[in-house]
Amino acid sequence: MQSVERALDLIEALDAAGRAMSVSELAAAIGLPAGTIHRLLRTLVDRGYAHQLPDRRYATGSRIAQLAANANALLGLRARPVLRDLARELGETANLAMLSSDAAEYIAQVAGTHSIRMFTEVGHRAPLHSTGVGKALLSQLPEQSVRRLLGRAGMRRHTPNTIVDLAAMLTELDGVRGRGYAVDDSEMELGVRCVAVPFFAGLPYAVSVSGPEPRMTDELLAKAARALALAADKLRAELDDAGARDGPDGAKS
Repeated sequence: MQSVERALDLIEALDAAGRAMSVSELAAAIGLPAGTIHRLLRTLVDRGYAHQLPDRRYATGSRIAQLAANANALLGLRARPVLRDLARELGETANLAMLSSDAAEYIAQVAGTHSIRMFTEVGHRAPLHSTGVGKALLSQLPEQSVRRLLGRAGMRRHTPNTIVDLAAMLTELDGVRGRGYAVDDSEMELGVRCVAVPFFAGLPYAVSVSGPEPRMTDELLAKAARALALAADKLRAELDDAGARDGPDGAKS
């Protein structure tokens, strides 16, 4: 069990860093001797969970991405009934996203009922600072983590409405926490509005609806925020219950 825990600590350290790391950096990050790190990495590299670069640093391997894609697909299937109800009630496209390294990754979507509607490909990774789901995800993190993530990813201006100042973003996130939902007011794409509600189910998630600005009125945003809060509770229960079913002996860890 100790070897399993150490291997998982190593994988999580590589993922959290968001970059390749040397053996000495990994040893410092998880508090293990370099010799132990070397032995664990040999096994992880052989199994595809880690990759050694020419400069002898290590990064997460392709096997991690394969497992993540499979897991996200299953989560998306479980979420679709809730998203379908949202899309029918509000008429706009409903999305489920999760925090993935320094981006928001869409893992499920149900299209709205209008002929002109929003579409984001499942698996697409979007900036955290300029999207409703991204701000909802950031609102669940401590300030130090927000600073680190945005410092690494940057805060590119996509439209005149994009928040590109870190202090302004921290204030914005305080507002998200206070009211319980985030709004993308044409900050990623002009003419598109989105409202997103954060929730935690082992990882930070966000559920949202998005649509053209003329239809996404303040009245609809208020109605959507209430519907999304109920949907977030359902999704939290579904994803938590799925984790319990998938755990050893059906016991939730």
